[in-house]
Amino acid sequence: MEEEVKNEQTQEEKKETPKEEKPLDKMTAPELREIAKEIPGVEGVHAMKKEQLLEIIKEYRGIKDETPKRKKAKKLTGITTKQLKEKIAQLKAEKRAAQEARDKRKVDILRRRINRLKKQTRKVAAA
Repeated sequence: MEEEVKNEQTQEEKKETPKEEKPLDKMTAPELREIAKEIPGVEGVHAMKKEQLLEIIKEYRGIKDETPKRKKAKKLTGITTKQLKEKIAQLKAEKRAAQEARDKRKVDILRRRINRLKKQTRKVAAA
């Protein structure tokens, strides 16, 4: 009997702890509403959107809202679109040869390489 009571208590504790450990940004709107209800002076919690709830909760807890830093794009120095297009043409010739040889694996690899080079030409042209 005592073991059953202990098991029920531990299960209830397990259910409660993930909500507290979960970061605010990952919480759902209903979870955020429960937290916002406990903040004094806040009304109309049920009508608020997730973003509004996050703002109120972060302000109350004194959490500074930091915007994530963007990754720096790689600079393609020394490569021209002409060089890239020449490489694409060379790979297309290899791809045709692989298709004639019925080498599906090689065709797939070359297709992906060509695709990447095409994307690079767009980046170089935009820069």
